[in-house]
Amino acid sequence: MTEKEADLLIINQVKSGDKNAFDKLVSKYQRRVSAIVSRFVSDHDAVQDVTQEAFLKAYLGLKNFRGESAFYTWLYRIAVNAAKNHLAARSRSALHSSDDINETETGTGSSNLRDICDPESHMAKSQVEKALHFALDSLPADFKQSITLREFKGFSYEQIANIEKCPIGTVRSRVSRARESIRMELSGALQSA
Repeated sequence: MTEKEADLLIINQVKSGDKNAFDKLVSKYQRRVSAIVSRFVSDHDAVQDVTQEAFLKAYLGLKNFRGESAFYTWLYRIAVNAAKNHLAARSRSALHSSDDINETETGTGSSNLRDICDPESHMAKSQVEKALHFALDSLPADFKQSITLREFKGFSYEQIANIEKCPIGTVRSRVSRARESIRMELSGALQSA
């Protein structure tokens, strides 16, 4: 039995009224969905909230799932949209600076301080990581999604085209342009380090 067939079996159980069957899908895909969300959302607590929201949306929308694509592909799109909605809501909020203050007050950001062994290498690594995150965050949403799927998730161009509902050539172009943008950002960061 393929993964798609196994998922459809569980989905049919849920549609037949077995509400606990959905827990199997949550258990199976929770780590993958959290990883997807974390590519867009950096705060750990927010990642958990958005992941939970994605599963809730999937559960509520399961009656509309037709099985034309794999369940994970469908769930992936829900997770990406939930992450994007979270970012949009957050950007509309005027609470950006209070998030940083809360992190400092609660000590959630202090774990990196304990890990510093070599200050110079930590600083260089930190600068590269910041440049990479900045480069990713600076990309248009469709470029960011394509490069994330290709480089961080290992999806093929064909799978990405299916997920994004666009031609493969468009996906290749987005990934190529995203790589070039990231390369330029990282080279600038390395030169200034």
